Amino acid sequence: MQKNPYGVPTKGDNHTFRLYTDDGDELKTVPWSQKIFKEDTSHKCPTYVTQTPPCQGSCPSGHNIRGWLDIVRGMEKPSGDLSWQEYAFQCSTNSNPFPSVMGRVCPAPCEDGCNRNEVEDTVGINAVEQFIGDNAKVEGYTFKVDAKDTGKKVAIIGGGCGGLAAALKLRRQGHSVTVFEKYDQLGGMMMYGIPDYRVPRDVLSYEIDRIINTGIETRMNTKVGVSVTIDELEKEFDAVLFAMGAMSGRTLPVPGGEATNCVSGVAFLEAYNQGRLKHITGKVICIGGGDTSIDVVSVARRLGDITNVAEKDRPEHIIFSDTAHDVVDTSKRLGADVLLTTRSTVENMPAAQEEIDDATREGVEIQGQLQPVEVITGKDGRATALRMIRLEEDGNTPIEGSEFDIECELIVSAIGQGVDSEGMDTSFFNEHGFIDADKNYQVPNKPGFFVCGDVVRPHLLTTAIGQASIVAESIGDYLAGSDQHTRPKVDVSYFDLMDKLKEWDLSPESYEQGSDVAASTDIADFAVHNYEDRAFASIIPHAELFLGHFDYEQRNQRNHKLVDVDNVLGNFDERLIGYTEEEVQKEAARCMSCGLCFECDNCVMYCPQDAVFKVKKDKATLGRYVDTDYNKCIGCHICADVCPTGYIQMGLGE
Repeated sequence: MQKNPYGVPTKGDNHTFRLYTDDGDELKTVPWSQKIFKEDTSHKCPTYVTQTPPCQGSCPSGHNIRGWLDIVRGMEKPSGDLSWQEYAFQCSTNSNPFPSVMGRVCPAPCEDGCNRNEVEDTVGINAVEQFIGDNAKVEGYTFKVDAKDTGKKVAIIGGGCGGLAAALKLRRQGHSVTVFEKYDQLGGMMMYGIPDYRVPRDVLSYEIDRIINTGIETRMNTKVGVSVTIDELEKEFDAVLFAMGAMSGRTLPVPGGEATNCVSGVAFLEAYNQGRLKHITGKVICIGGGDTSIDVVSVARRLGDITNVAEKDRPEHIIFSDTAHDVVDTSKRLGADVLLTTRSTVENMPAAQEEIDDATREGVEIQGQLQPVEVITGKDGRATALRMIRLEEDGNTPIEGSEFDIECELIVSAIGQGVDSEGMDTSFFNEHGFIDADKNYQVPNKPGFFVCGDVVRPHLLTTAIGQASIVAESIGDYLAGSDQHTRPKVDVSYFDLMDKLKEWDLSPESYEQGSDVAASTDIADFAVHNYEDRAFASIIPHAELFLGHFDYEQRNQRNHKLVDVDNVLGNFDERLIGYTEEEVQKEAARCMSCGLCFECDNCVMYCPQDAVFKVKKDKATLGRYVDTDYNKCIGCHICADVCPTGYIQMGLGE
C-alpha cells in the first residue's frame, strides 16, 4: 500500500477505519507529541477548531465554498422563511456576485485543492456554483443595500468583473459609486474576451444589471485619460479605483510581426463579441497555449472560412477598422483550417484540459514545442507564412536547423496582454505598464487611489473579484479615516461562529466583570465553550482528516452538448448543461466539510465515557452541534481519531 508522508493511504487505495496497518504502522495523523498519556488518560482534552478548507484557500476570490455547499446539501439551514436556494445565493455572492458566469468559465483552482481528490475525485464546485447562479436568475433574486448613505463618492475606472464586484461592495457600505467604462457595454473581459457560447449574454447581462440596480451610476463610452482626466476625478470623488482590464494584446515580437494581418487574440475576440467578425479567410495560426488562444481557435472554427472576399472584408480590416461583415455572406462559409501552436508540450499547455479536449474534438490542430521566428510578408505587407523553429521539451531550447514555414492568411498572437493607459498620468504605472499595489491594494504614495484586477497583474477573473473584496474594505477604511486593516494570513471569506450564533439569536451573554463565575468557562453563558477559530491562519490538509469515513462516490459530472468537427460550423449554442436540483444536492453532499463539523455523530457514538454529547436543539447551530463534558473526559483521543473533518483536536489543557 502506498502512503503519503503522513501515513495516510493515497488516492486509489482502500481507505480504512483501522488506526494501524498489519505491520504496526500508524495510519492516522495525530502525532505522538499530541498523545501524552498516563495509563489510560491524558491531560489533553478535545477542543473544536475551525480551519479554512483548501478549496477556499485555493480560490483567488476567497469564496466561502464550504458554506454554500453545506447549504445546498441541506446541512446548514436558513433562519426564517428563506429558501435554501436563496440562502445559498446570498452566501455565494457575498464573495462573488457572478455565480452563473464563474460557474461556467472559471478554471476552478478550488477543485484542484479539494481534499476529496484524495478519496476519488474533486467535488464539482463549479457546477454547483452555476446552479446557484442560474436558479437566482430564474427566481429573480436581487442584491439589497441596507447601509445608510455615507455621503462619500467613489470613482471606478473600468466596468469589468473587478470593478463591478468592488462597486457592489462599496454600495453595501453606503457609498455612492460611479463606474467609468470606455465601451458601450459593461463586463470587460467577460463581455468582450469570452465567447457567447461559453457565457450566454442574457446570463451575463442579468448578473451585471443586478449589481447596477443597487444604485450604481455608469458613464459609458467614457475613456478616462481622454474623455475625462485623473485630476478631474480626484476633484469630484473622495476615492478613485483603477480596475481596468488587460484589453490590449501583445504583438508577435519577431521580424514581420507588424504585418497588417497579424492581430492580437484580445482584438480578435473583441471583434467577434461585438458582432462584427462573422467569418475568416484562409488558414489561421494562433500562437499561445492559454485560455485566450483556445477561445480564438474555437471561435475561428465556428465562424468558418470564406475564401473569395473583397479586400475590405478581410478579417484584419474588420478587427482594426471597427467595421462589420455582411451577414448574408456567411452562407458561403466552409470549415476553417485552424492551427494552435505553443512553446510547451501539448500536455503541459496552461489552458484548461477540458477546453483543450473540446478544441481538438472540434477540429483544431494543436502542435507543441514550436516558436515563431519570423513572419514572412509579401509585397503588399501582408503575412503569407509564419516561420517556426522546433524546441526541446523544455519549451525554451531551439533545435538547430529545424526551421520551417507554414502558409497562412491570418496570424493571431495570444501571448500576453497589457493595459490601455492612453492619456493617463504615467506616474501611476510601473515599467511594465501596470500599477503597483500594497497588500490592501492601495497605490503606493498616492493617497485616495486604489487598484485591483488585471491592471495589477493579468490573471483570472476570479482573482480580480477577490482583489475587489479586499480593496473595497480598504477604500471603506480610507473614507472613514481609519487605519488600514492588517490582512490575515489566510485572506478569504470563512465561517464565523459568532455570526452564526447571532443569526439564530444565540450570541453569548455579556460578561460582567467581578461576577461570581466558576474558574472554568465550560458552563458559563458568556463564553463559547471549547472552541477555537483558526480559519484566519490555517488551511486544513487532507492529512488531518479521517478519510476512512468516506465511501467512494462517483462525481456527478455536468452534461455537455457534444460539438465535434461535423457540427462545429456555425454552432454557437452553449455547451454546458447545468445540474438539476436533485443533481446539485447529490454533488454538494460529496463535500467533506474539511475543518468544520458536518454532524456525523462519530464522536458521540465512539466516546467510551459518554463525555461527548449533542447540544440541545434550541441551542445548536452549525459549528455547535456537539460539546464535551470535561468532568467525564479522560483524554483518550478517540473522538479526534474518528472525526472525519479534522474539527476535533486534542489541544485543551496544554
